[in-house]
This record gives sequence, structure tokens and C-alpha cells, in this order.
Amino acid sequence: MTAASPDKGIVFNVQKYSVHDGPGIRTVVFLKGCPLRCLWCCNPESQQPGPELAVNPNKCVTLDACGRCLEVCPAGAVGKDEDGRIRIDRKLCDRCLRCALSCPSGALGRYGESMSVAQIIARVEEDGLFYSRSGGGLTLGGGDPLYQPEFTARLLAEARRRRIHTALETCGFVRWDLLAEACRHLDVLLYDIKSMDPEKHKAFTGKSNRTILENLKRVRQGFPGLPIVVRTPLIPGFNDSEVQIAAILERISTMPGVTYETLPYHRLGMPKYESLGRPYALGDRRPNSRILRRIRKLIDEFNQQKTAEGG
Repeated sequence: MTAASPDKGIVFNVQKYSVHDGPGIRTVVFLKGCPLRCLWCCNPESQQPGPELAVNPNKCVTLDACGRCLEVCPAGAVGKDEDGRIRIDRKLCDRCLRCALSCPSGALGRYGESMSVAQIIARVEEDGLFYSRSGGGLTLGGGDPLYQPEFTARLLAEARRRRIHTALETCGFVRWDLLAEACRHLDVLLYDIKSMDPEKHKAFTGKSNRTILENLKRVRQGFPGLPIVVRTPLIPGFNDSEVQIAAILERISTMPGVTYETLPYHRLGMPKYESLGRPYALGDRRPNSRILRRIRKLIDEFNQQKTAEGG
């Protein structure tokens, strides 16, 4: 299985013309691997560090008509469903991905491919005109890019060398030295704080928030000139309350150069769970519009106060 290295990383998507992940028009490069297991994760294909098999049985022309995947699978993980289409035994699958390479119909695919720093920079520079006019550039997302720390640092350093504006999204659950190295090459940091409640945070993400909060404090102290955007995905039943958001705003209220925004909850990633053979753990939850309006008012008041104070 292909692994990340200082010169090559595992990328699962390159999204151009993004306007939501940093200033201006940006190219977002999504790297695989994440230390958290958020129940609502909209990119489940980002969690594991290596390439993964994606399955869409509806595209299968049946094993009787094709059967190429069956012929190349060394683990015996390929079988038929009741309609004669492909079914993968995930317990047997060793993720060699030979079946995906042999599939002519697109029923089998892969999440994740190895790309070099040079390959990514070349993709990013294709849209240099948009960056110069809008103040945009390169954003690294995931997963969490710091799950591939050496590659991330090299990619950011090369982007800065070429005068490309750099941003990085992180959950903050990472060793401080790795985060600090990335910050040396950043123009803006997009930093998630999902909840101030350590037990609730652990229940919904698999980890405590202690390291995350401590790292945010250290970034602000160690890199006082680096703009930081703290972001919170609003998740029904987890943190969509005025109490939860107020606690986050209180924590960052005295940090200069820190702004705040929320990210809306959606379930657009559910088909990806199906393609990976995983259940969607959060269930059927819907945002409460009345609560969201109150939260929006709270955030607007906070941002107005920060602007008035010059922070």
C-alpha cells in the first residue's frame, strides 16, 4: 500500500475555485488521515491514512458479464449480491486496489492517490491569475494535513517560495512541534474548536479537547502575527446551543487576530459511507432554525465587539 513520505503525500481530492476555505478564490488540496473520528464527518474517506476502496454496486454490469475484479482479487474478497453485482467482504479485503484498477464500469474506485510536492504545485499554479486578483491561494484540508506533517511542511514551504498564499485547516489534535513547523509557512490558520466540554468532545470525536485548546493558545503566543480563523461545525445535539458557542467565544475573546465563524451541518457525505461499507453513526438529525438564529445573533455581536476593540 502506498504510504506518505516527505516528498509524496496521499491526496483524496483537489478542489478548485473554492471560496469558503480562506480568503479569495482558492485551490483546496485534501490530504488523507485524521486523528479524530467525528460522528458527523462529511469526508469519511479522509480518516484512514492510506488509499481505500470505494464501491458503487449500481454501476456494476454484473460479475457474470464482466468478472475482471473477481479474477484479480488475491484475497478472495469479491463476491456477488442477490442481483449478480459486486459485493466486497471488507474483512477479507487487503486494499491492494487491483479490482479498482481493473473495473471498466466505475463500480469500483479508490479514495487516495500519491502525489508529489511538484505535482500539487503544478495543479495549484494553473489558477494563479484567480489568486492574484482575489487574494486567494492554496489551502490544505483533510482529514487533517498534519497527519502527514513532513509532506505538509514541504508543500507549504514550496508554495510560499513561489509566492502562493497559504492556508491550512486543522483540528489541532497534533504534537505542538508539528503544528509550529506548519505555522512557519502559513499566511492564515483555519482552526477547529468543536466544543469546550472535554467529555462531550470525546464522546462525539473520540478525543478530548485538551490538546486542541492548549495548541491554540500556543499558536497565538508563538505566532502573534498569524491570522487565525476559529471555526465550529454546528452539529445538532452536540454543540448547537448558545451555551456551547458562548463558551468558545469567551475562550477566544482576548486573543488578538482571531476571528470566528461556524460551518453548517449537512449530510452530503452519506453516500461515501455507503461506498466504504460503513454506517453513518450520527443518525437522522436536523438543525433547529430557531436555535441557529440565536447563535447567529450571538456571533454577530461578538464580531462587532472584536472589530470595535481592534482585535
